[in-house]
Amino acid sequence: MGNFKMNRRWMLELLALLGAMLLASLPVPALAADTPAAQVQFGGECAEGLAEGKHVPTNCAITWTDKDGKVYCFSSESAKKSFLQDSSGNLQKARDFVAAASVESTEKAMQNFTSGDAEALVKATIEEKTKANNGAFPLEDPLNGEQLKLAFDGVDFTRTIEGYGFFPDVKFHDPADAQKQYLIDFWVVPDANGQLKIQETRIYKAPLQSDGKWAMVARDPIPWWWIPASEHPGHMAAKRGWEVMSAVEHGALTEQAKNGGVFHLKDDKTGQVLDLQFIDTHQPVRQLDDSGHYFACTDFRKVGTKDQIYDIDFWITDKNGVMTVEQARVHKVPELKDGRWVEVPRYEWKDLGSSHVVP
Repeated sequence: MGNFKMNRRWMLELLALLGAMLLASLPVPALAADTPAAQVQFGGECAEGLAEGKHVPTNCAITWTDKDGKVYCFSSESAKKSFLQDSSGNLQKARDFVAAASVESTEKAMQNFTSGDAEALVKATIEEKTKANNGAFPLEDPLNGEQLKLAFDGVDFTRTIEGYGFFPDVKFHDPADAQKQYLIDFWVVPDANGQLKIQETRIYKAPLQSDGKWAMVARDPIPWWWIPASEHPGHMAAKRGWEVMSAVEHGALTEQAKNGGVFHLKDDKTGQVLDLQFIDTHQPVRQLDDSGHYFACTDFRKVGTKDQIYDIDFWITDKNGVMTVEQARVHKVPELKDGRWVEVPRYEWKDLGSSHVVP
């Protein structure tokens, strides 16, 4: 199995969204009479200052408006001139700086909530929108602009990523054809008032017809919690658990996509090549004290079965800020006992030596 390396494109997208989330809570300063307050970005702070990694308040007397009508404020004409020399690059630097700060505040605010709270909010929102739209949940498909009208089936599972929020994964189907199924992901975060809100909604899996049957296919780019994180905002030396999970899951899905939706893994004990499909990554993630390798457990389903589950362990290293999967090994195998499949371990993680949990 080849090494899996991270691409920063999707991480930048998440950082921009997090930046917007934080800035929405910042107070807007007194503005020039002709400056629309609703369009002011970064809470009125100097955009060039943020690009340089510092907070500089302004009165928005000096501004620049982009093609979308968004207004950026500057502390001086020289700051504006410097920013406009590379407006796109400087804007991304500013967003990254703000997003890095938002991680800590979001992580602290998340301590007041559980994944159950996030699920309750999502369910209530779905119910409200469904009632207001003649019994169907409305959602625009960004891929083709189609206005979907879906039937709610239930919450599949919810991920929690400290510092970023909760991510309920919700099942829907087309009311006209129950076989056309969707998985819709909701990003839930605490707002400035200490209440949970839905930050964004995305389609994770959509139906695709093949040989007369409907199958759910993952969208590209994949949802935000699998966004590759080659380095933590703020350049923290220690990786967080979600970053390790991101490396494993992105690598597994990328490898799976190369082989028609099948993840091939050679069983180190039997030599058999297993045909698997990725399900999920376990928590907690651990780091081995001796080697420094990160260690994550995952679940894969044997292709063509519903309940034959393999537990696969991954070893990951941080090479110059790039999370790389170096080894995968079968930890538990499915065995039929008393008429049902159970996972039987070949070894315990404690057998690998001392380790500690990665927060």
